[in-house]
Amino acid sequence: MKLKEDLNPVLLHIIHFIVWIYTCFTFLPYSIFTLVSGPKERAMKLKAISVLGQPEGPYRDLKAAKELVTCLRPGLDTLAKLFTDTARRFADRECLGTRMVISEEDEQQSNGKVFKKVILGEYQWLTYAETLSAASRLGAGLSSLGQRPKHNIAIFCETRAEWIIAAMACFMQGFPLATLYATLGGQAIAHGLNETEVTHVITSRELLETRLKAILAKVPKLQCIIVVDNTPTAWLGYPRGVSIHSMDAVQELGVRPDNTARTNQYQPLPSDTAVIMYTSGSTGPPKGAIISHSNIIAGITGLAERIPSLSEEDTYIGYLPLAHVLELSAELVCLAHGCKIGYSSPQTLSDQSTKIKTGSKGDTSVLRPTLMAAVPEIMDRIYKNVMAKVEEMNRSQRTLFTLAYNYKLEQIGQGHGTPLCDRLVFKKVRSLLGGRVRLMFSGGAPLSAATQRFMNVCFCCPVGQGYGLTETCGAGTVSKVWDYSCGRVGGPLICCEIMLRDWPEGGYLSTDKPYPRGEILIGGPNVTMGYYKNHLENKHFIVDENGQRWFCTGDIGEAHPDGCLKIIDRSKDLVKLQTGEYVSLGTVEAMLKNCAMVDSICAYARSSESYMIAFVVPNQKQLQALADQYGVRGSREELCKAEVMVELVLKVIKNAGLKACQADNRPSIEIPRKIHLSPDPWTSEAGLVTDAFKLKRKELEIYYRDEIEKMYGGK
Repeated sequence: MKLKEDLNPVLLHIIHFIVWIYTCFTFLPYSIFTLVSGPKERAMKLKAISVLGQPEGPYRDLKAAKELVTCLRPGLDTLAKLFTDTARRFADRECLGTRMVISEEDEQQSNGKVFKKVILGEYQWLTYAETLSAASRLGAGLSSLGQRPKHNIAIFCETRAEWIIAAMACFMQGFPLATLYATLGGQAIAHGLNETEVTHVITSRELLETRLKAILAKVPKLQCIIVVDNTPTAWLGYPRGVSIHSMDAVQELGVRPDNTARTNQYQPLPSDTAVIMYTSGSTGPPKGAIISHSNIIAGITGLAERIPSLSEEDTYIGYLPLAHVLELSAELVCLAHGCKIGYSSPQTLSDQSTKIKTGSKGDTSVLRPTLMAAVPEIMDRIYKNVMAKVEEMNRSQRTLFTLAYNYKLEQIGQGHGTPLCDRLVFKKVRSLLGGRVRLMFSGGAPLSAATQRFMNVCFCCPVGQGYGLTETCGAGTVSKVWDYSCGRVGGPLICCEIMLRDWPEGGYLSTDKPYPRGEILIGGPNVTMGYYKNHLENKHFIVDENGQRWFCTGDIGEAHPDGCLKIIDRSKDLVKLQTGEYVSLGTVEAMLKNCAMVDSICAYARSSESYMIAFVVPNQKQLQALADQYGVRGSREELCKAEVMVELVLKVIKNAGLKACQADNRPSIEIPRKIHLSPDPWTSEAGLVTDAFKLKRKELEIYYRDEIEKMYGGK
C-alpha cells in the first residue's frame, strides 16, 4: 500500500486538525495524558530495558540485574503445585471452553471442489475446579492402567481442552509427557514413540484412524491408547495386545475406590522431566528437548512479566499447535493467572475461515478474546486479505483509510493514542478478531515490518514480537508493549540473559560498530536439559563456570543501545555464492513475502552458482489479475506452467525486491534471478512446512529437485 508519498499535504494537515480537535474535546482527560505524558513516559522506559555491559553481553533486564527470576510465586516450583494453587484461587471461574458442532454439510465451491462446512454453538466451559478434578481423575486412571511416574507417556493430539487436561494429569502424577505434532508423518511419529519407549499414548479418534493406526505395528512397546473423544472406536485391525480406552472411561477408573489412592501418589520435583518436546523437524529429523518443571516455570515467569495487567479478566484463544512451545507456554501463562482459554483452529478462527459456513460466526466473533498469539504466516495472511479489500474500495474510501493509517502511524510513533481513528476507521477491521484484543504475541519466525505496523494500526493493539526456541522453553526476548519499533524482538526476559558470540566466518563480531553482532547465546534456568537420546546434538548446550546452562541458537543478533535485540541472520540460512558474497535465505524470504503476488516463498542458492533462485506459491487472485491484464488464459496450473506468466511474476517480485533492498540498503544480489511457480499451497500434511508454517528446506529441495536443475542448468 502506498502511504505518505501519494497523499495531499493539505488534506493531511486538515485531518490532523480535525482529529486533534475531536480528540481534545471528546476524550479530554485521555488526550491530556497522552499528548503531555506519552513521549516522556516512553523515553523513560526506553532507558530501562536492560543492563548493558561488555559488547558481547551478558544482557539482562534491569528487574533481574542481581538475580534471574525463576518462579511466579514463592514455593510454586512445579507445574503440579502451580495449577493446584491456581485452581484453588479461581475455583469457580471459567477455565477451558469448547464450541460444540451443531451441524455439518458439504459446500461446493465455484471451482468444483467440495469443502466441509460447520455451524458451531456457543462456548461450553469447565471451571478451574472442574478442570483440576478432571485432570486428577485422569491421572489416577492412567496409573490404574499401568502408567508409572518417571516413565514417559505420549500425547499425539490436536489443540483442544482435552490436551491441557491430559497434560495437567501427567504433570501432577510425574509422567514425563512426550509431545508430537498432529501433522507429523508416519516415520516421524514412530521415531518419537520408539525413542521415548512409551507404553501409553493419548490421541484423538481422527488421528488414531488416519495416522496412528498405520504405524502401530512399528511401535512394539505400545500397550494402551487413550482416545480423548467419547465416540466409539472400532477394534478391527489393531495389533493384538493394544487396548483402547476413551478419556471418560479412564477418568471413571480414576474415581473407583481402589484407585483413588493413586491420585498424586508421587509429587514431582522441580528437576523432574515434565515434557519431552519434539521439534517440528524444519532442519532435519525431530529432536526431543528435555524440559523440566523448573525450566517451564522459569520460562512462563519471564513471559508473564511482559504482559501488563494480566488477570482473570483476560480471555485467550488457543488454536496454534499445543505441541509447539509458543502455544504451550502461552496457555500455561494464562492458566497461572486465572484467564479463560477458548479453543479454536485455523479452519474455524474467523467468520471467513474455510470450515465456517457462510453467514455463521467464527470463533473469534463468539469468544471475543483479549489475548492472542500468532505466527507471522497467519498475520501476513490477515494483512494481505485486509489490504486486498482496501484496494477494492472506491477512491474516496481508500484515501480516507490511507490518511487515517498514516495519521495513526505517526501518532503511535510518538506515544499518542488515536481514539477517533480507532472508532471511525479501524473498528471494522478490529472486529475480525472479535473487537477486544488488547495484546498480540508473535513468535516462531521474524515478523515483517509492514505486517507489524499494520497490526499495530488496524487492530488497535500492540504486537509483542518475541524470540525464543523450544530449547529455551520459548523464552528469550519479548518487546515491551509500548515499543512500536519494527524489526526488533525486544530485550531479555527476567528469567534469562543473552550473550553475542563472534562468528568471524559470516563477518559478525561483538566489537562491530555501531551495533555489536554475533551468534545469540541464551542462558538461564529456562534453558532445557538437552536432547533426548541425542548426545551429538547436545554440543549446542554449554555450561559456564558458574554452572549456568547456555543454548547456542545459531541465530545472528544485533544489540541496540537501548538493550533490544534484532535478529539479522541465521547461520544455517547463509549461503556463500560463487562470487564470495553471503546471502541470507531467511532475509530474502522475509523481504519478499509481503509482496501481494506471493503467498509463500522459499529462497534457494548453491555455493557453486553466482545467483539465487526461489520457489513461489503465487496468490491466486493476483496471478489471475496479471494474466487477465496480458490476455493469458488457462487454469491456475496452466498459468503457473506458462513461461510468459513466470516472467511476468518474476518481474513483479524483482520490483518488490529492488524497493526493499533500496529501503534497507541491502545488495541486489539478494533478489532471486529465476523462479518456479507452484500451483499447490505448501501444507504441513504434505511435509513441506511445519505446523508453525516454517519451511522444511530439505524437503522442499527434494520436492523441487528437477526444477532446481532446470533453473541452474538451463535445461
